[in-house]
Amino acid sequence: MKVFKFGGASVKDANAVKNVGTVLKRFPNENIIVVVSAMGKTTNALERLTDAVFFKKGNATAILDEIKKYHFDIIEELFPNRNHAVYTEINNTFVELDWAIEDEPTVNYNYEYDKMVSMGEIISTKIVNAYLKESDLISKWVDVRDFIQTDNTYREGKVNWELSQKLVNEYLLPLFNSPFEGAEGDVSKIIITQGFIGGTSENFTTTLGREGSDYTAAILAFTTNAESVTIWKDVPGVLNADPKWFDETKKLEQLSYQDAIELAYYGATVIHPKTIKPLQNKKIPLYVKSFIHPEEKGTVINEVQSPLPIPCFIFKVNQVLISISPKDFSFIVEENFSDIFNLFAEKQVKVNVMQNSAISFSVSVDNDERKLPDLIKTLQKQYRVLYNDNLELITIRYYDQPTIDRVTLDKKILLEVKSRYTVQLVVKNS
Repeated sequence: MKVFKFGGASVKDANAVKNVGTVLKRFPNENIIVVVSAMGKTTNALERLTDAVFFKKGNATAILDEIKKYHFDIIEELFPNRNHAVYTEINNTFVELDWAIEDEPTVNYNYEYDKMVSMGEIISTKIVNAYLKESDLISKWVDVRDFIQTDNTYREGKVNWELSQKLVNEYLLPLFNSPFEGAEGDVSKIIITQGFIGGTSENFTTTLGREGSDYTAAILAFTTNAESVTIWKDVPGVLNADPKWFDETKKLEQLSYQDAIELAYYGATVIHPKTIKPLQNKKIPLYVKSFIHPEEKGTVINEVQSPLPIPCFIFKVNQVLISISPKDFSFIVEENFSDIFNLFAEKQVKVNVMQNSAISFSVSVDNDERKLPDLIKTLQKQYRVLYNDNLELITIRYYDQPTIDRVTLDKKILLEVKSRYTVQLVVKNS
């Protein structure tokens, strides 16, 4: 069994959906679980819709109409026959969002976020599944919330591995041994399901963290003992830098689980940070390949132990550097660290890099306008807090001085943290 993951860019329009079918036809006589993200930038649009409902920011009806039009334009190109069952199915699915914008929201923003934003994956997978069936591929749609169970930490659901494994064994794996509609002889059996989302014991919806579809693929690979996971991207594999920020990039033929974990942790967008560990635990290889050129090798992530041959760059913008020190200018000690980290955890603010001195503790974090003001206000009750915004965080894995000089040209370094293989630099434009 193989697990494939197709992200938003790989299903962004009708031609992209058709290409998913073309890719899958390259794997005859296989059992494949296909994890699909929301189409294009739908998650961003659903976030705007959630804010419009919860915070009264923007016109919720207009935003929802825009989301509907985007999806029905794709459907009309894929299914010219307006009597096709997919029209009714997607209309019925959108009813849940119609109800959501009519009802008064609960007091829990994160709960509302997961309930509404998760609909992107539900809709995309129903469209993709309907198209595959039209393309003579044998597929079955399933709801991943029936198998991936989490706690009630909305927007960052923590997986209940024991229960999820039990549900996969009892309900998901047996599907491959049951008849698929239209299946005759030795053909591929394809299960289409959603990335990014999970379910709770009370049947509420959770999400696994932004861009969490990769993680979904890893969870399903772990629980099904899959032979491999393939993430299909619009790049030829894992590059040593994001082509959005760097002109000259090189593809990495392979890298170790350890290096992949490090790069993902520091913010490499090609792989979700939580993806690698479940695969490493069962030695399941991860392939990153191009859905544009599926015949090419891509990059494999496995047990190889050799270091990467070239420096790798990770670039994060819109950073805030926060410096925290005791109000009485005393030393900052372990008791302070415990208190500070508890506050960061409570406010759900993730630290990207940190550094401490005798009297201060500095961190760089993403500038989240909903979380950060509350955190700073709370910190200021006990500490002296200074901060700079509009900064950039550059991480270099396997750095050398020429690479540091290259990325810091015309920039002022505000914070620098070095280890044996990695350097992190918080900088501002000079």
